[in-house]
Amino acid sequence: MRRRGVVCFLLLIFTLFSIVPLAFATEEAGALDSTVKSAIAIACGFAIGVAAFGGGMGQGRAIAAGLEGIARNPGASGQILTPMIIGLALIESLVIYALVISFMLYGKL
Repeated sequence: MRRRGVVCFLLLIFTLFSIVPLAFATEEAGALDSTVKSAIAIACGFAIGVAAFGGGMGQGRAIAAGLEGIARNPGASGQILTPMIIGLALIESLVIYALVISFMLYGKL
């Protein structure tokens, strides 16, 4: 399982380092090549997919931990619920940042 995670991480790093320079590359005249446009489109979809997956996993773990804490001590539900909601908002803000970056890249098309 650990080896699979390392392979996925290395694949992600390789993809980022190969797509990002193409996405921000421009020619002298300011026109984008079709290769750069396709790389930007792939990067937009990839960014949203990874952000949504990571956000969903993070929110799922946060909610599971919060509900487990409430189940163990129902009297502390008020003290657990508020920080959990704030944490969920921060996790969701990272997904929204990825959406904004994706729109910025899409605007280069």
